[in-house]
Parts: sequence; C-alpha cells; structure tokens
Amino acid sequence: MHPDAVADPSATAGAGAMIGADAHLGEDVRIAPYAVVDARTTVGARSIVGPHAVLHHDVTLGNGVLVGAHAVIHPGTIVGDDTVVGDHAVIGKPPRLRAGSAAASSDPLDPLRIGAGATVGAGAVILTGSTIGDGSIVGDQAFVRERTTVGVGSVVGRGSTIDCDVTVGDRVSIQTDVYVTARSVIEDDVFLGPGVHTTNDDRMARPPLDADGRPDHTALIDALAGATIRRGARIGGRAVLVPGVEIGADAFVAAGAVVTKDVAPATRVMGVPAREAGEVPAEDRLRD
Repeated sequence: MHPDAVADPSATAGAGAMIGADAHLGEDVRIAPYAVVDARTTVGARSIVGPHAVLHHDVTLGNGVLVGAHAVIHPGTIVGDDTVVGDHAVIGKPPRLRAGSAAASSDPLDPLRIGAGATVGAGAVILTGSTIGDGSIVGDQAFVRERTTVGVGSVVGRGSTIDCDVTVGDRVSIQTDVYVTARSVIEDDVFLGPGVHTTNDDRMARPPLDADGRPDHTALIDALAGATIRRGARIGGRAVLVPGVEIGADAFVAAGAVVTKDVAPATRVMGVPAREAGEVPAEDRLRD
C-alpha cells in the first residue's frame, strides 16, 4: 500500500494486493489478493474487489460495488452504488480504430458512467464514452461501444453488440446475440428478440465515385443510417432491418422477417420481404 493512500481502519487488502498513491478505500472495503487499485482511485464503502482485478487510475466506485475476479476497469470510469461487475469484464476500454473508420471522431470521449444497481456480466466489454443507466444489465460477453447510451432498467442480452452512437431507451429488452448497428435509436419499452440484426450501410463499404471518378469516402460515411425503432415496438427473433428503416410505435415484426421499408405504428408485418399483416390488437399496445 502506497504511503499516500488513505484507507478506513475497517478496510482490508489481501496478500499481494497493490494500492496506489492517493487511493481511497472506504469503510469495510475488501481488496482480494493480487488485486490492483491504482493512483487516485476511490473505492466506496462495503465494496469488494476480486482477486487479480485491476482498477486503473482515477476510477470511482460507489458504495457496495462488487468487482469480480480478473475484471479490468480503465482510467476515469465511474461506477454507481451497488453495481456488479462480473469476472473478466472490461469496462471503460478506449476504442482502437483503423484509419478512416466511420466511428472516428476528433472529440475526446467522456468517461464511462455506469449507474446504480447495474450489472455487467462476465466477459462483457463496455467502451469509454458511454453511459449505462441505473438498474440496467449488460449480459455475459456482450459488447457496448463508445458514445452509446443505455437507459434505465434495460437489458442487453448475452453476446449482443450495441455499436457506437446508439441510443437505447428505458426498459428495453435486447435478447441474446442481437446486433444494433451504429446510428440507431431504440426508444423506451422496445423488445428485440434473439438474433435480431440491424444494418446501416446500403453500399456495404463500397464508396460512391465523386465527379472526378475517385472514391468518395466522406459521402459513404455521411450516408450511413441505422434503424429507428419507436416506443413499444416488438421485433421477433432473427428479423433483419435494412439501413434507415423506421419501425413505428407498438409495431410488431414477425420472426425471420426482412424489413425493407418503414413500418407504420401498431402494424404487424411478416415475411421476406416483410409485408403488412394487419393491425396490432388494441389490448397488445402500450398504455401511456
């Protein structure tokens, strides 16, 4: 333990644990053997940091946080009270992008913020610059990219990917192995069944040619358009949404459908390509 670190008398650290300069350990904190708490990191009261976990510098853990074995929390990350970070999870990770990536931005990324009472599953990865709301769950092996917001009480299922620049509302249920592409908007109370895929690039990375016959990569990036899924819409398992489609509020997309055009509110569609199949019954629609 560094001599400039501050620990409540009730805090304990196991054999081989390392506590950096100006770190703060609150009341009844437990640091397991061989865990690392780097400089200027704060661990709130009653929190537990598992064996071989690494808390990089300037991390803030609220009270009652549980960090699993071998988890890694990158610099500046803020974790709310009573949140669970599972074994081998990696949170606050900075992105690494290839030259010319559509996800690149010159703006610095804000620290990752995870709300109170949230759960990050084993092996999940959440990049910096994102926000996970209170009580939300990011399942085992799920992946949430930069500049993405997940609202309150939502679920990102096991193995699902939420790409960059996505907004996910409150009480959203994203099941196993879903892909939500960049620049998508998922409003409150939406259901995405297992294996749903959204897409955002009609040209599939092939840039159009400019007036001089040269590839226009800027035009390609500007044309990217994710899905917009309005409040209370439900998308069945393995459905595919092509770039830029809008699914109206309370709409219902059957399993396996390929949606190639907008779906009106409270409308059912099914098939390949998806076609209208009547209205959603009034009793199946959300109440305000």
